[in-house]
Amino acid sequence: MWIVAIAWIYVVVLMAATEPTVVGGIMTFVFYCAVPLSILFYLTGAKRRRQRRQMATQHRDQPGNKDAAGDAAEASHGDGDGD
Repeated sequence: MWIVAIAWIYVVVLMAATEPTVVGGIMTFVFYCAVPLSILFYLTGAKRRRQRRQMATQHRDQPGNKDAAGDAAEASHGDGDGD
C-alpha cells in the first residue's frame, strides 16, 4: 500500500510541476494527491482504529489495571468530612 501511495505522490508532483502557475501546481497537488490519499488512508485505517479501541477497552476492563483517571477517582473518594 505504501509503495502505491509513494508512486502516486511522485506522479502528482510531476503533474503539478508542469502546471503553468504555482497556484495551479499547489491546487493540483492538494486536490489530486493530498485529499484523495488522506481519505484513502482514513478509510483503510478504520479496522486498525477499531482494534486499538477494543484492545484499550479490554485492557481497561481487566481487574488490577487502573488508569490515571481511575486512580484520581479513587483518591478523591473520602469520608466526606472535608479533611
